[in-house]
Amino acid sequence: MSALEKSMHLGRLPSRPPLPGSGGSQSGAKMRMGPGRKRDFSPVSWSQYFESMEDVEVENETGKDTFRIYKSGSEGPVLLLLHGGGHSALSWAVFTAAIISRVQCRIVALDLRSHGETKVKNPEDLSAETMAKDVGNVVEAMYGDLPPPIMLIGHSMGGAIAVHTASSNLVPSLLGLCMIDVVEGTAMDALNSMQNFLRGRPKTFKSLENAIEWSVKSGQIRNLESARVSMVGQVKQCEGITSPEGSKSIVEGIIEEEEEDEEGSESVNKRKKEDDMETKKDHPYTWRIELAKTEKYWDGWFRGLSNLFLSCSIPKLLLLAGVDRLDKDLTIGQMQGKFQMQVLPQCGHAVHEDAPDKVAEAVATFLIRHRFAEPIGGFQCVFPGC
Repeated sequence: MSALEKSMHLGRLPSRPPLPGSGGSQSGAKMRMGPGRKRDFSPVSWSQYFESMEDVEVENETGKDTFRIYKSGSEGPVLLLLHGGGHSALSWAVFTAAIISRVQCRIVALDLRSHGETKVKNPEDLSAETMAKDVGNVVEAMYGDLPPPIMLIGHSMGGAIAVHTASSNLVPSLLGLCMIDVVEGTAMDALNSMQNFLRGRPKTFKSLENAIEWSVKSGQIRNLESARVSMVGQVKQCEGITSPEGSKSIVEGIIEEEEEDEEGSESVNKRKKEDDMETKKDHPYTWRIELAKTEKYWDGWFRGLSNLFLSCSIPKLLLLAGVDRLDKDLTIGQMQGKFQMQVLPQCGHAVHEDAPDKVAEAVATFLIRHRFAEPIGGFQCVFPGC
């Protein structure tokens, strides 16, 4: 697989991803499934992880835009969470439960324009400038002229938008900035491969369960618990797809696995499913956003990102799935102590979904180290430098 996953929301596609654990545990140990046991790919509601959901209305020159947010917590700084391209605020669900149990903070997870349940008048405009202004407008609509202390945390595309927001001073009460697995150098190198990657994905799914199954077995999301809530924000039900061609594409790329037996022989059997004529009667699911059509904005998201990140005067945290992702500017900046960095190995690109507990520990430690938040539940800083 190319370096594509380093630039956007999609993780690496290993030939056989590790079996995801349950309950959000990220120990890295493989969980053995007994003979005949099947994993549950049914969707899970946002309400199991967030306390509330609301739509924030923002007035602008083109009319009224509505941004979907999910919230938790009542005390401490606000952690404003920005998802990667194609994902939604629900990608932060398991992380939210993990961070809320470690430090006093408030969570606001935002569906960016053209993503999730957010509705805007001009959904085609995904420029970094417009999306950064959206973040500032949502903060103003929620808190007025006296916003609470806010830390921006963004994954991939969302990390780039967080940096653009911070560098433009669009959040006056900003106290910290965190980018998750997004680096200018590797992102720019990978853009040429993006279209080929997107063409390789299934176009439609016969059900939410089908989409969740694909996300886990393809390696896009390695944590089944997160996939069950996150994929709901990535796909939508579409009407009127009844042609044989459309029906056939529903299961393209879905791989059926047989769990390991006790002897380990014939442990995995991969085969393409034959579609059933009955699926033509179903309402297939498709991606909420056609990322291929956003190509003209990709360069603007990432070009100059490293220097923008380094120029922000607030405390900064960079979380990476691998140290190989560092480009020259960030390597020099890290050696000069301009930001804190943590590498979380054995993760795909969707670090906060694959290892929500580890990301929560890193963010909680950062918040406590800078005295932005108070620990709760006996949480102890676990990383060097705390």
